[in-house]
Amino acid sequence: MTSTPALPSRTEVAIIGAGPTGLALAVTLAGAGVDFVLLDRQAEGANTSRAAVVHARTLEVLDELDPAGALSADLVARGIPVSRFRIRDGARPLAAVDFDGLPTAHPYALMVPQYETEAVLLSRLRALGGDVHRPHEVASVIQDADGVTLTTTAGRTLRAAYAVGADGMHSTVRAAAGIGFTGSAYDESFVLADVAMDWAPGPTEVSLAFGAAGLTVVAPLPGGGGADAGRRYRIVATVAEAPPSPDLRFVRALLAERLRGEARVHDLVWSSRFRVHHRVADRYRAGRLLLAGDAAHVHSPAGGQGMNTGIQDGHALGRALAAGDLDAYEARRRPVAQRVVALTDRMTRVATARGRTLRVLRNTLLPVLARIPAVRNRLARELAELDYR
Repeated sequence: MTSTPALPSRTEVAIIGAGPTGLALAVTLAGAGVDFVLLDRQAEGANTSRAAVVHARTLEVLDELDPAGALSADLVARGIPVSRFRIRDGARPLAAVDFDGLPTAHPYALMVPQYETEAVLLSRLRALGGDVHRPHEVASVIQDADGVTLTTTAGRTLRAAYAVGADGMHSTVRAAAGIGFTGSAYDESFVLADVAMDWAPGPTEVSLAFGAAGLTVVAPLPGGGGADAGRRYRIVATVAEAPPSPDLRFVRALLAERLRGEARVHDLVWSSRFRVHHRVADRYRAGRLLLAGDAAHVHSPAGGQGMNTGIQDGHALGRALAAGDLDAYEARRRPVAQRVVALTDRMTRVATARGRTLRVLRNTLLPVLARIPAVRNRLARELAELDYR
């Protein structure tokens, strides 16, 4: 295990959570010369993760964090660029959204595991002289007129001018700030699995399949050697009641029912079950306490927006802290979160429509709408998050 620096007693900005959001914030502050301490409760980064796509706007942010372009180039080299998002009803194609005509230097969705994204951000942070302080779990956060005092479960204290909660849905910072988290949970559970399989559409697109049994997303992933080369995929599916650890048999049966004849699963690399909420924090700031990433917004994984929105939060907050204009952060980023939550909620509810009449109407209208260039371009820009520049 890599040793980490000793925890100092004072800093300008304390960042709780060293996932993609916290790392993006730390890199932004390091580049601006703002003193910070980045804390994480884990002894080392996780080897498995939920997020698997980096969208165009996030790659643009990486270019801003490293104008030489090495940061985005490193990440692209670790992933699979995909230029098409296909919507299906089961195995039947309904519509396609293409990214290759978007006005960006990165006209694609990059399929890459979250730990790779974290690795390139951490490498950039270390190149700028920063690092993550591990393992330090924050037990209490108390602010006063002059600053914030953080106390860890081990009894260590850190005094900061500001504290940022990049510490996920169950944020300690959000709780300390007394900020509400408005929204609710979906009734269904979500299954996430990385598999080796033969997939009829192949690794050139991301597929979102509608179905009475639930939504199913299939996306290519890098990796896999030998016979599994080019056959690694990420599966995300809504299930009424999924087992805590979905096994190979469960995943095979799920895909056989929903994507008949399209998928032949050979191996299960990793799987999990989780519940998904759609919520947005009532505020992004309470005095000297601020929120970013999943601490500020959570939503359906349809469209792969979560990590991307968090990285962009981190970058925007870092710039606001460096400029001393914190009010601009919430004004800019909270409306983005509201749009993302609304979009992914609509996608999820349309995909999981139960009534036969609604499904027929959906499957009739969608191909018609998808033939309208302006509609296709609007959805592509929304998924790529280019309108959030």
